[in-house]
Amino acid sequence: MTATSHPDIRVLGSIAPAHRSILRLEAITFVAELERRFGPRRRELLARRREVQQRLDAGWRPDFLGETQSIRTSDWQVATPPADLVSRRVEITGPVSRKMVINALNSGADVFMADFEDATSPTWTNLVDGQLNLHDAVRRQIDFTSEDNGKRYELAANPATLVVRPRGWHLDERHVLVDGQPISGSLFDFGLYFFHNAEALHARDTGPYFYLPKLESHLEARLWNDVFVAAQEMLDLPVGTIRATVLIETVLAAFEMDEILWELRDHSAGLNCGRWDYIFSFIKLFRNDASCVLPDRGTVTMASHFLRSYSRLLISTCHRRGIHAMGGMAAQIPIKADAEANEQALAKVRADKTREATDGHDGTWVAHPGLVGVAREVFDEHMPQAHQIHRNGHRDVSAVDLLRVPEGEITEAGLRHNLEVGVRYVAAWLGGNGCVPIHHLMEDAATAEISRTQVWQWIRHGARLSDGRRIDRSMCERVLDEELQKICASANGTAALFTTAGQLFRELITAPDLAEFLTLPAYERILETRDH
Repeated sequence: MTATSHPDIRVLGSIAPAHRSILRLEAITFVAELERRFGPRRRELLARRREVQQRLDAGWRPDFLGETQSIRTSDWQVATPPADLVSRRVEITGPVSRKMVINALNSGADVFMADFEDATSPTWTNLVDGQLNLHDAVRRQIDFTSEDNGKRYELAANPATLVVRPRGWHLDERHVLVDGQPISGSLFDFGLYFFHNAEALHARDTGPYFYLPKLESHLEARLWNDVFVAAQEMLDLPVGTIRATVLIETVLAAFEMDEILWELRDHSAGLNCGRWDYIFSFIKLFRNDASCVLPDRGTVTMASHFLRSYSRLLISTCHRRGIHAMGGMAAQIPIKADAEANEQALAKVRADKTREATDGHDGTWVAHPGLVGVAREVFDEHMPQAHQIHRNGHRDVSAVDLLRVPEGEITEAGLRHNLEVGVRYVAAWLGGNGCVPIHHLMEDAATAEISRTQVWQWIRHGARLSDGRRIDRSMCERVLDEELQKICASANGTAALFTTAGQLFRELITAPDLAEFLTLPAYERILETRDH
């Protein structure tokens, strides 16, 4: 297929020989049909998000929906999980690069979430390479040889169950036009993976499994469910072949967890605590409320009342509906050069996973293969069975609990950390890498979002540092310049990329209005400089 081989569908990205089968006409036509059927509703729902934000800016506060009370109070359950999603005690996440796919599937985790979203920079090459890598992984034909040292990587005999996270509803895929308009990134990622792999997976008694990111309402879950039904019909597969876990990583979705499960009930695989995006969502939604300013990012942990409450509500909601409640990410990575620091990091992981297991979560996430054993050890101790869906409780969580603002200090160190990490991550993202180890933590787009929205919020409301100094634009630009200078001094030939990232970060934190997602303007930079 070429960019002009179909009058109403144009592929603007280059098509390498290795990608021709992935981007063949039948596959792109399948994706285009999904876009034509569901693109208008997607755009309506994105407009609805903007309307809701306007209400929030005017002082409205979310609560549990009155019109769906009968769904919350009645007895029903979602579909029984398939055999390979019954035990999910450790899930590993990461980008869709070939080596990562192999290592994650071989990591000893129960599930690997291959991430087209926060852990992947959406360059055209990354996205299509990722589809090819997953195509080969599904067929157990994936291998990789390192150009650096000649080491060969192959798939082990019993790999983890594969789950795919497409991009969120808010992102376009600008390299493919349908009827002259860019298609949904969500439908591009989902559609290509489903078209190429659903039948092969179904024939092996598994299925096309997905994680759904950044939903803000049950109406957005309904749209996904309708996409699933249509896609299954188009390939003549039974309803329920697809299973999807929804990440509850926006505050608005936390008030509609029952409703989200209801909408996806034939396709649901449960809910997950997307903790980093949830913090980002809290800042973004209440951006204009001076009483909702958050302290240093490092002090906003899952022990914070609003986060612990949302986690417990997620557990009770899922268990009442007979499905898994997945815990959140351990972002730590092993520190090989410092045994003492490494043990301190592992102690934090154990404490976090112990909280999750004893609260009632049925599994958890890690970002590095080196943490799979630690997480499994904790869940084996506290959850010897495959899951603990039988456990209920925590149903007294109120809107007040979910909206309680955590207390704590804002420090100069916290400000510097946000600016440094934000610039380092954006530079890596612009360079094609969406999953970046920084200071022994695996940073992705969600943690970078916290960094930039916190700084914007602090400037907006004139927050004060713990020493009494007022945070303003001048202070933040000065500190940004200082951190950028230190970064560029050790950049080893990549100073220009950091300079570009610093410029973008400066624009984001000083803008009069908060950008909805940093990946939107950053994607524009990618389109200007790459993949053409």
